[in-house]
Amino acid sequence: MAKPLQRISVQAAKELQERWRKTRSEVITNGEKHKDTCEFQFNLDELQEYLDYVRQKSAEQGIQNPGISIWLGAYAKTEKKPGLTTLFFSATKEIETQDGGYEENEDIEPCNEVTGKWPPEPYGG
Repeated sequence: MAKPLQRISVQAAKELQERWRKTRSEVITNGEKHKDTCEFQFNLDELQEYLDYVRQKSAEQGIQNPGISIWLGAYAKTEKKPGLTTLFFSATKEIETQDGGYEENEDIEPCNEVTGKWPPEPYGG
């Protein structure tokens, strides 16, 4: 299998994560007064199952070039855990605009079953 064109080096990933931590994590952490997660793990089989689901449902809708948006969200805090950041995937459909684009396909449910490191650590940490 050929390597995906969108791949980046491990060093580039470390630089992206470090820049995020330096420029955003303080604002996010100070907003809720607790450390927050910035890393999310997906099981490949579960992720592929969701991608296959989006392809199938999109095909049933006549959508020929579906996509996925990745959104940040936050869980409600509980007695045992602060309100932590999460992310979720949302199905999209291509729309006709001058420069192309996508819009959310709200006829397909988003995906949000993730795990992550606690307490948060830097990428590669």
